[in-house]
Amino acid sequence: MMINLLETINQLSLVLLLLCTFFYYWHLKKNKKKRKLTTFEFWMFFTIKLAIFVAAGSYVLLFLDRNYG
Repeated sequence: MMINLLETINQLSLVLLLLCTFFYYWHLKKNKKKRKLTTFEFWMFFTIKLAIFVAAGSYVLLFLDRNYG
């Protein structure tokens, strides 16, 4: 019972983190059109792109492993 609750809380926190990441990426993209990004903002923009790509790739690999492994 407790483990299921903790897994649910963990999944909800990951969804919330993903939503916040998308909103921050959207904010940076909007700022990039208005002005040049600062060094920190540029690296955050790059890091978020990379993190989304890695997360999506790892999710696909785990999904394929469960279905074909």
